[in-house]
Amino acid sequence: MPFSLLPAIDLTGGALGVFTSAGPMPLDAYGGDPIAAANVFRAAGARWIHVVDMDLAFTGEARNLDIVRAIAKLDGVRVQASGGVRTQEHVEAFRAAGAGRIVLSSAALDDAGAVEALLGNGRPGEMAVAIEVDAGRIRSRGADPLELDLMATLGWLRAVGAPSLLVTAVARVGTGTGPDIEVIRRVSRSGIETLAAGGIVSLDDLRSVRAAGAVGAVVGRAAIEGALDLAAAFAWAEV
Repeated sequence: MPFSLLPAIDLTGGALGVFTSAGPMPLDAYGGDPIAAANVFRAAGARWIHVVDMDLAFTGEARNLDIVRAIAKLDGVRVQASGGVRTQEHVEAFRAAGAGRIVLSSAALDDAGAVEALLGNGRPGEMAVAIEVDAGRIRSRGADPLELDLMATLGWLRAVGAPSLLVTAVARVGTGTGPDIEVIRRVSRSGIETLAAGGIVSLDDLRSVRAAGAVGAVVGRAAIEGALDLAAAFAWAEV
């Protein structure tokens, strides 16, 4: 079965950024140009690009929709949009910008009824849910952090029909220290299609993620900064 590999582009102020303990910061790769990065990903074989609006996540304002729209217009790629998505208005904004899939924020998980409604309003294959995990619990990043029990949350997400999950090992993000395999196993055992993120830097990491039950992975700094050979990774993912 093919494995979905999504290189990630994090946005702040219309340019490439990176999540740090101090919040979003600019990133110098590709001169900060997200379209240049997207074109490199596309040339390497990307069919999907994961685009994160960190401004929406940390300020509540979607300031990067023009960039999302420009990436979505590139031939041969689709956008999975993420970053602070909590309302139908957010979903509609990303949909109008051309996103093919929209990831609800972990910060939305404090309201099960609202999440069920947002998932129910989505088109087939359009919605996913972010699960940000730190020390075995869901701990969302962004302007309105929350903390939830992981297994209880997975239980009700399965009950309301969440189609897919993006599980991020928060402590591994940007570290290149490898994925949190135990977290991936725990989440994938929910029976919900699982994508993994956080710490992935090599083909061996991708193999481990796949063996742990994930059907795909989002790769951030390793893709942007070239630590991961994307062409080789996409060739492997198709096998």
